[in-house]
Amino acid sequence: MRLWKTILAAAVLALAAGTSAFAARTDLVIGIPLEPPHLDPTAGAAAAIKEVLYANVFEGLTRIGPNGEVLPDLAESWTISDDGKVYTFKLHAGVKFHDGADFSADDVKFSLDRARADNSVNAQKGLFAAIDKVDVIDPATVKITLKNPQGSFLYNLGWGDAVMVSPKSADTNKENPVGTGPFKFQNWAKGSSITLVKSDHYWGSPVFLDKVEFRIVPDAAAYVPALLSGDIQAFPFFDPDSLAQIKDDPRFKVVIGSTEGETILSINNKKPPFDKLQVRQAISYALDRKAIIDGASAGLGLPIGSHMSPANKDYVDLTGLYPHNVDKAKELLKEAGLENGFKATLKLPPPSYARLGGEIIASQLRDVGINLEIVPVEWAQWLDQVFTKKDYDLTIVSHTEPNDIDIYARRDYYFNYDNPTFDKVIADLNLTSDETKRKELLGEAQKILADDAVVGFLYELPKVGVWDAKLQGLWENAPIQANDLTKVKWSE
Repeated sequence: MRLWKTILAAAVLALAAGTSAFAARTDLVIGIPLEPPHLDPTAGAAAAIKEVLYANVFEGLTRIGPNGEVLPDLAESWTISDDGKVYTFKLHAGVKFHDGADFSADDVKFSLDRARADNSVNAQKGLFAAIDKVDVIDPATVKITLKNPQGSFLYNLGWGDAVMVSPKSADTNKENPVGTGPFKFQNWAKGSSITLVKSDHYWGSPVFLDKVEFRIVPDAAAYVPALLSGDIQAFPFFDPDSLAQIKDDPRFKVVIGSTEGETILSINNKKPPFDKLQVRQAISYALDRKAIIDGASAGLGLPIGSHMSPANKDYVDLTGLYPHNVDKAKELLKEAGLENGFKATLKLPPPSYARLGGEIIASQLRDVGINLEIVPVEWAQWLDQVFTKKDYDLTIVSHTEPNDIDIYARRDYYFNYDNPTFDKVIADLNLTSDETKRKELLGEAQKILADDAVVGFLYELPKVGVWDAKLQGLWENAPIQANDLTKVKWSE
């Protein structure tokens, strides 16, 4: 009898060991193409910052979900006054920052006042321009009064630039980010990787993963070998040109979704000769979008004619306004007094869509007499020279911020675009919450930008994701700059 019990106990132990051996893994290595310049989402324009930290380490009062919807986050609920100017937020109880500091309404006031201050370095300071004052009612209640109603206010609070930070750690978040999210920062090996680990004291639903490493892989040619070797299990933003090597492999899942990434040939509107409408229109006519999409996006990008994603419900198709027409482009340059063409520079940041697209666009513009000197720059140089100092003629970039058509109304923005009529449309939009009226205004805004040929509108950047077939919960689309890992898990 004792022998039988011993055998039975051994069998149970063996079964338990077997079950443990097949338990779902809890670690993940994600490949990202660009290293963030720092780790503070409230102090930089680079998408790479939010793609590591948004929803993972830092949280806002609201958050943007996988389909672009506004969801509660640190605010569990809110009420809006009848005049649309006063928002009262009720905060979740028991929330702490990763350093142990309590989160309260004081931190909301600090974060929003900091973001909208005169000396703010927030890259999206305009998100907070409608705020008149922020009042702490009690530790769990904050009241935000707007100067005027703003239909997009709750959405704006869900941006990565609007996350909540602590007065205690705000000044050191660039190197040591401290948030309230389900993951906390562990390590940044410069040039190599950023590691997050599960927070044991998270206020909300616990995440499935214990550890996530964001591996920096700037060379697209390394993506496929990294997947095949198992060193990296997911590339949320995969190189489209490498897709053919992996798309039929059952070990991997290929997901092609939409983004908010308007890929454009940015033009310095105040720099001669680009200050002439005919020159900008000539550039638009010279562009062959199909060839650019085929060469820089493996044919997966969707053509655009203004600054709006085709996935957006308010999108207006204006791609037919400037059909590819070399003769028309030359005619417009002649009208501008530039029948002999001119020279200019094209500064290209590192992403393949920019470098590949730049070569194609340079060739297309050469056909109409515009000779471009291609100047490759690193992201830090691009942010400094182009985005901040406006020291450029032309550049190529994908604007991945959501619903950001208002950037053309910003006086200090790098396009150097100035149109009071457009500004008035955006001002009216900001005061409007009626969906029908907003749709009308957004359509009008798109038309103005297209007519003015403010930039060369190219295509919407596709979100090509490739990851291990056993991995679940990664976003199909990218309605905001994020790699939200809160629902990601391995199947057993």
